[in-house]
Amino acid sequence: MKAEPEHQMRLLDVQEIDSALAQLAHRARTLPEIEEVKALDGRITELGDRVLAAETALSDLDREQRKAESDVDQVRTRSERDRKRLDAGQVSSPKELESLQSEIASLQRRQEELEEVVLGVMERREAAEAELARLRKELEEAQGEREAAEDRRSAAMVDIESERGSQAQRRERVAADVPEDLLALYTKLRDQYGVGAAALRYGRCEGCKLALSTAELGQIRQAEPDEVLRCEECRRILVRTTESGL
Repeated sequence: MKAEPEHQMRLLDVQEIDSALAQLAHRARTLPEIEEVKALDGRITELGDRVLAAETALSDLDREQRKAESDVDQVRTRSERDRKRLDAGQVSSPKELESLQSEIASLQRRQEELEEVVLGVMERREAAEAELARLRKELEEAQGEREAAEDRRSAAMVDIESERGSQAQRRERVAADVPEDLLALYTKLRDQYGVGAAALRYGRCEGCKLALSTAELGQIRQAEPDEVLRCEECRRILVRTTESGL
């Protein structure tokens, strides 16, 4: 393939822009905020599950407390009824009196036991309320952190898209100076290797970073200025410059 030296040099400008576009695409894919948002999403899901579990546990304790308090009320009511019978002198039989006094003592012990149960449930409920409040605060903080990270990611993407748009416009202008056949070859090689054209600088291919042999440099010196050369190692278009060392 033949192409004017200035057209070949223009390929290096196209390659520089394409490299910048590739870097912008890589930056867009690897923004630290992306992983931060992903991690916070996982944290929010975890905390949401824990909040739901804590709410369920607290609801269970509420039912348990109501049941224990109801049991205490039932025992207290029965005990008060028996005491009224005793105080009113409604029991005349010694045997029945003894039985009633025994029942009152038994109910008193039962009431004390149930009141201890109520106190235990109340203590557990207080701890459960504190845990739920703590989890809700952590969830709120994580949601705030995610919102801030999302804002930073959006701002970074706006900057990247703005730069990408500028570079794309610049590429369109520069590529217009390159003949279609040369640009098509460059595009094919860029798609294959990531870099389609590289400068020959001081006897070294800037594409594969390898120094050319003396024989290869000799062949390049003898080549016509408009001949499109390829690196023997990486097969990219090799563009001669004033720094080629020929």
